[in-house]
Amino acid sequence: MKKTLRLIALLAIVCITLPSLAQTNPKFGYIDSNELIELMPGKETVEAQLQEYQKSLERQIEDMILEYQNKVQDYQANLATMSDIIRQTKEKEIADLEQRIQTFQQNAELDFQNKQAELYNPLIEAAKNAITEVAEENGYTYIFDAGVGILLYYDKGDNILPLVRAKLGL
Repeated sequence: MKKTLRLIALLAIVCITLPSLAQTNPKFGYIDSNELIELMPGKETVEAQLQEYQKSLERQIEDMILEYQNKVQDYQANLATMSDIIRQTKEKEIADLEQRIQTFQQNAELDFQNKQAELYNPLIEAAKNAITEVAEENGYTYIFDAGVGILLYYDKGDNILPLVRAKLGL
């Protein structure tokens, strides 16, 4: 009796889920998001802003390095005539400046990454929204990003880049 009830329950589950599995016909698509971002208007502006920002950070670090070099040269030139207290003070100034340069370099890298994310975010959001709209309009179940290397095979998929380009008016 228990076996019969289990068999009936199993058959009921199979009968309920089988039609829904048979009706699902997933549609796969892929896109190279890197290529899409390259095509988007405003990308050149973002790149120009990032280059200018990077140059400003480089100028600041160059100024700090120049100051460091001047202090070291001054220290070396006047070492013979310095008293111990002045020598120690100058050595501390040079060591502090070295530390400031290292800290600035580390902070500048992080700051540049944050600026990059801030400037690229609107482009990425616009691309993501367009991809979502194209996927919904064309009945795609899955869209893979071939630009980041997570797609190994896409022979049966559709490249939706032309549809997304059209959606964005590119």
